[in-house]
Amino acid sequence: MSNSYRVVLSTCPTISAERIATVLVDERLAACVNIVPKIQSIYRWQGQLQSSEESLLVIKTKADLYAELESVLRDEHPYEIPEIISLSIQDGATDYLDWLNGCVLNTI
Repeated sequence: MSNSYRVVLSTCPTISAERIATVLVDERLAACVNIVPKIQSIYRWQGQLQSSEESLLVIKTKADLYAELESVLRDEHPYEIPEIISLSIQDGATDYLDWLNGCVLNTI
């Protein structure tokens, strides 16, 4: 299986999660976005230890759409520095990846 598909992870305030997910799918930059609610994040921000309840977005897309997806995600995201991590899909069910490919922008 090629590295032509990605899973992108991003945490965000729960209040923003559905809006961001809808924009990404509506603009055909993502085939699907899972929203994992009520995760607890502990992190350092501006020198202080922070704790926040957030949602995790699990975004499925094609590798060649990543740059545009990142740009839209940054525009829609309320954080100054949003978490945006892209992971290559090494293997996957062919029928699922075919479905994913059919749901996003055709970049060929």
